Amino acid sequence: MLLQIDTIALAEEVMTQAEPAQQSINLWEMAQYGGWIMIILAILLAIACYIFIARLVVIKQATREDKSFMDRIRDYIHDGKIDSALNLCKQTDTPSAHMIEKGITRIGRPMQDVQVAVENVGNLEVGRLEKGLVIMATIAAGAPMLGFLGTVLGMVQTFYNMAQTSGGVIEMSALSTGMYQAMVTTIGGLIVGILAMFAYNYLVSRIDRVVRLLESRTLEFMDLLNEPA
Repeated sequence: MLLQIDTIALAEEVMTQAEPAQQSINLWEMAQYGGWIMIILAILLAIACYIFIARLVVIKQATREDKSFMDRIRDYIHDGKIDSALNLCKQTDTPSAHMIEKGITRIGRPMQDVQVAVENVGNLEVGRLEKGLVIMATIAAGAPMLGFLGTVLGMVQTFYNMAQTSGGVIEMSALSTGMYQAMVTTIGGLIVGILAMFAYNYLVSRIDRVVRLLESRTLEFMDLLNEPA
């Protein structure tokens, strides 16, 4: 009985030693399999991150505004202190302040001219906020396509190597390695594209808030000019 137990234990030990150790791979090693396509995707990811951070800082500054700003502008205009109102706009340095500053310089002209001048400045400010978003949208759409391109190139290379094999003997390890390399680029492209898409949509939503704020300030300023002194 003791001999049988020892035999079973020895067999289990031999089977355990014979089992191959499972290997794991990290993201860096996975990226290295993708080749030059992964380098391009890494560059696109860096560009998208830079645009996102830069635009986020600009948009945050654009929404920073003193709540008493319009009240002070109203008091200055009603008191005839146009220079003080202009100085306040220059000190505030926000998109809405730039619009109001342009409108103040047009006081005395027809209301339609004042409104057009204010709206033109607002459009320029919105354009400044949207700087770089076209590039981010292009990255969101183009990164997955680059990933698929890398996959197709990898598969073509794999089948080419198969065709060059003498005797028609194909090793499964070589075939699986080629397919693995091809799939890595698809994963990389999807990751970059998804991140860029979410970042782009988030920035667009923040800019929409700024646009609504500018529209509100435009209406408030035009109503201010129509108020009786």
